[in-house]
Amino acid sequence: MSRRIVFIAWMVFGIAPLASGVIETPVATSGSETRKSFFFTARKIGVPVVRARIDIEGAFEEDGKRFYRILAEVRSVEGLRLFFRMNNRFTATMEADTCLPLRYAKEIDQGGLLFPKKRYHQVLSFDSLHQKVVVEDEGNGEKREISLPPNTYDPLSMFGRCYLREEIQPGQEISMSIFDGLKLRQLVFHPRRENLSLRGAEQEAICLQSSTSFSTFGEKEGTIRICYSADGKKTPVAMEVSLPVGTVKFELDEALD
Repeated sequence: MSRRIVFIAWMVFGIAPLASGVIETPVATSGSETRKSFFFTARKIGVPVVRARIDIEGAFEEDGKRFYRILAEVRSVEGLRLFFRMNNRFTATMEADTCLPLRYAKEIDQGGLLFPKKRYHQVLSFDSLHQKVVVEDEGNGEKREISLPPNTYDPLSMFGRCYLREEIQPGQEISMSIFDGLKLRQLVFHPRRENLSLRGAEQEAICLQSSTSFSTFGEKEGTIRICYSADGKKTPVAMEVSLPVGTVKFELDEALD
C-alpha cells in the first residue's frame, strides 16, 4: 500500500495540480502581497497517510517585471515514516501576465523500510521564446537541454495559469502540454459539473479528468482528476489519480487567504 500511496502522491502533486478554475479571477495588481494556501490529506481506510499544501504567492516585482510563485509540499504523516517517509517540495516561478514558466524546482526526499531511498534536487529553467528547457541536477551538476512544444508548462505553472487566468466551463475540451523534468505529457481534460461527497457533506464541483500513460506501469493508462468548487471561488477541493495498482484521493482540509 505504501508504495502506491507514495507514487500516487508524487503524481498528484508532480503532475496533477494543473487546472483549476470556473469563473475568471482578476490577476493581482502590481505590488500586491496576496497569498492563498490550500491544505490536503490523502487517506486509506479512513486513516491519514499523506498531507500536502499548495501556496500561491504574488504578484511580486523584480527588475520591473511581475511574477507569481507557487509552492507545493507533500509529506507522509509522522506515525508512518518508519515504513515510508516523504518530504517532497516543488517551487515554480512564472510570469504574472502570461503565467508562462521561468523556473521549476523539485526537492525529492523519500524512503523508508518499504520504499527505496530517493533524494535529489532538480531545477528546470524554461525558455518559452526559444521553446526549450534546461534541466539541471543539482547533486552532480549535470545539465541537458530539451526542445519543447509551444506553451509548455510545468505542473505548478499550469495550475497557476488556470487558477489565476482561465475561464473554464463544462463541455469544453482543454488540451495542455506539461513537462516535469521526466516526461513530456499531452493531456486533454473534459470539465463536467458533479455533486461530490467530501467529508460527509455534499458539494457541487467542476471536475476535470484526463487519461494518460504511466511509464512506471509499462505505459498502461490511468486517469488524473481534479475537482474544484463551482461557487465561483475556484477552490480546488479534491485531486485524484487512478492507476492499475489503485486509486488515491486528496481532499481539501482548509483554504486560507
